[in-house]
Amino acid sequence: TVTKPETTTQRPAETTAQKPSEGTTGAVGGKFVFKVYGYGHGVGMSQHGALEMAKNAYIIEKECIEKMADYFDEEAYSKAVEFLKDAERIGATGCGHSGIICQHFTHLMCCIDQPARFISPAEAVHGGTGFLQKGDVCVFASRGGKTKELLPILDICKAKGVKVITITENLESPLALGADVVLKQYVNRETDKYNCQGTTSSTALAVIFHVLQTALMEETEFKNEQFALVHPGGAVGERLNK
Repeated sequence: TVTKPETTTQRPAETTAQKPSEGTTGAVGGKFVFKVYGYGHGVGMSQHGALEMAKNAYIIEKECIEKMADYFDEEAYSKAVEFLKDAERIGATGCGHSGIICQHFTHLMCCIDQPARFISPAEAVHGGTGFLQKGDVCVFASRGGKTKELLPILDICKAKGVKVITITENLESPLALGADVVLKQYVNRETDKYNCQGTTSSTALAVIFHVLQTALMEETEFKNEQFALVHPGGAVGERLNK
């Protein structure tokens, strides 16, 4: 005979968000009344944990932006703005959240009459980098500075004489070492409990792009009349073109 080993099923350890609810029941005026206290099943903004995390997200990102000023390198930013000002064309590339914020950057550039486009990492190595010519600028965004999809694009830019601006936390990374100018990205932590989602890091990158646009507007003496011409749409266009 074969004796099967005994098996036991253990209940997973409860987290704060999974803590069972407790309460009391009773009858009032012929109706049942339930008074429940607890954290439910961790679903929905009504949960105590979710609300606290949501409020804390503001604090995390606020602290990140305030701390970023400590990493402002005047020489590096001045050089980056000079490159962008003198470039006939501006490209920007990145993967994931960084890539999405790069699309925001290229739109910011177009809004102040600086021709720019986002270059998809996938398309870049299939002819997309033909947009960039000698003397142009390509902005690389990579928090770790070693995104493998971007490395071939860096090689193409260097071979074509395209100036490279890299935004990264890792100043010793391949994308930083291969750049003409590096802008330091600072991120305290992401807003989610696992510190994994591209939340605070996206905000930090966007702020750097906002800083560049703000400075570039001053360097090029950009006028609101120019913006009114290219932005006739929406509430902003209506206000500018009164």
